[in-house]
Amino acid sequence: MSFRLLAVALLPLSLLGCMSTHPPLGMPDVSVIGYDGQHAVPPDCAKLVQPSHLVDAGVGRPGMAFGCATYSNLAAMLARPADLVAPRPYGGVDANTAAAAVRRYQEGRVMPLNATSTVASPAASNGTGH
Repeated sequence: MSFRLLAVALLPLSLLGCMSTHPPLGMPDVSVIGYDGQHAVPPDCAKLVQPSHLVDAGVGRPGMAFGCATYSNLAAMLARPADLVAPRPYGGVDANTAAAAVRRYQEGRVMPLNATSTVASPAASNGTGH
């Protein structure tokens, strides 16, 4: 359990560069995504609910869990969840590789896709054409 607390404590530090500005007061930030040692853990949406101050025909409007979908999707998309607590250092770019790709494109020598790649939509491949 202490590892999870450490992971949650270090999470904001590891993702500081991902946000250009801090969210408004009361709004969640990336620290709501946890790490259990193997997987990214999406936030508990019930804890993110902000009460609504709007009333419609005398009935209070339901609260909103602002950021819940965004941070749940981010947790699901992380390719390497361990980066939440121990990010790999930035390795830089290889300018020669990037320039070679641009040069191949400009010269019309684009490399074909691998045979295992999908090149047609599922509808086109099933013969219906729709």
